[in-house]
Amino acid sequence: MSEMQTIVGPSLLHRPEPIDASGELRTPHGNVHTNGGKSVPDVEARSEKSEPLLSWQMRSGIERSNQIRLVKLAHMRYQHPDIAKITEFLKDFGMQVAQQSEDGAKVWFCGYGSDQYVYFAQKGPEKRFQGGTFEVESMADLEKATQLPRASGIEEMVDAPGRGYIVTIQDPEGFPINLMYGQTLRRKGDPPPKIILNDETDKPRVRKFNRFTPGPAAVHKLGHYGLCVQNFEEQLKWYTRNFNLAPTDFLFVTSPKPKIDQQDGAQSLTKDVAVFAHIDRGAEPVDHHTFFMSANPTSHVHHCSFEVHDYDTQHLGHQWLARQGHNNVWGIGRHILGSQIFDYWWDTSGNMIEHYTDGDLVTIETPVTWGSAGDESLAVWGPKVPESFLQ
Repeated sequence: MSEMQTIVGPSLLHRPEPIDASGELRTPHGNVHTNGGKSVPDVEARSEKSEPLLSWQMRSGIERSNQIRLVKLAHMRYQHPDIAKITEFLKDFGMQVAQQSEDGAKVWFCGYGSDQYVYFAQKGPEKRFQGGTFEVESMADLEKATQLPRASGIEEMVDAPGRGYIVTIQDPEGFPINLMYGQTLRRKGDPPPKIILNDETDKPRVRKFNRFTPGPAAVHKLGHYGLCVQNFEEQLKWYTRNFNLAPTDFLFVTSPKPKIDQQDGAQSLTKDVAVFAHIDRGAEPVDHHTFFMSANPTSHVHHCSFEVHDYDTQHLGHQWLARQGHNNVWGIGRHILGSQIFDYWWDTSGNMIEHYTDGDLVTIETPVTWGSAGDESLAVWGPKVPESFLQ
């Protein structure tokens, strides 16, 4: 061993060489590129397989004119055994109490967006998922919904902020989905100011200093929710045929038995096991996904997700929740599908709930894509995905 090796040790001898003109980093293990990111068109971001949405719908036997027309996802509905505890948690999560019943058994929570409320909590003996609630285009859509199997009649929400009418339907696995029409909007709150960012070449922030206030991450709106289901194919057909929910991305696994691919007639060893679906509003830009499902040995809700302002807001909210003693599930990180920066938490009843920011938008021109399922498909950066997230 040389004197130089004795003094500095092997770690310093193996330091990477400087980045060369091509942007490559030379190491003893080969050349690697420095990290980077860019915003690319949806048709370029597609993965192993893609198909136009209208083609997929035609191939799947979907008649668009027969669908109940959803406008947006408005609020979640949950039953909790301890209303006081969930109220404190949701305040720490960044929601505000919009209204509470006189007996304290019902609480409506709002964000700073135009929805009257984004979360409805009702007291009950045990925790229970009571469904996401979608606004529909017309009363005729509500009436059409009552004709579906396992649908309720139309009920007026006389005690809810903004009132309105609601229908609840049980999907084939028993999950409730709520449809709402006629609720008045609330006056929007003031959004947080946009932070001016300086990068290495563009520096618009001159004589302006970024300063932040600790506290909860204010919730803007409800973004999406997801279900773990036992019969993925049946559930997919039910949701995409009855409603204008359209796939943005599928995840697949290798199937133990070959099957014939309906598109090209070739044998395929793949089986779709998850879908990220958006509300199909034609050319109107909508969130990358408002609803998702994944195949699972048991049927249960996975999580619901709420939009916050930006990256700093999310970090400050993460810090606040941690300091209040709440339990983090996974985050902060950035998803691949949807691109959102995510942060998942357990609420006081054991339900998973997420903050997200900076999500993708899609239109009817965005192709449907397929990609391999696996931990590596979940995030481009962030902590290692925990087992509890995958259950």
